[in-house]
Amino acid sequence: MTRARLKLNTKQIKARERAGAVRGLRKAVNHLHDVSTAVAPIEESTLINSAVPSVDAANLRGAVSYDTVYAVRQHEELTWRHDPGRQAKYLEEPLNTESQTMLALVAAQIRRALR
Repeated sequence: MTRARLKLNTKQIKARERAGAVRGLRKAVNHLHDVSTAVAPIEESTLINSAVPSVDAANLRGAVSYDTVYAVRQHEELTWRHDPGRQAKYLEEPLNTESQTMLALVAAQIRRALR
């Protein structure tokens, strides 16, 4: 009978997993930023240029924010007309439609970190 010993460094595994999660979260937030700016109202280029992706690595949270005084109104006003391919709900809709892609981006980076 052959015996083997396995020493598992769980601290290192958890550190790599977290680093992968942070990289994946950055990729996911940047993806949401890119998709949302692609459908944000073009006639408001200041609005599009104000979009900021951010990641809180300590808490594994990400966000995309638009920093203009009219960003919320532009987002929520469903009766306003926009150029073709542009829309209200320019952040909410991509968040919903791209959630699986964003999760896949995070998962891929975690897998890569654990190789």
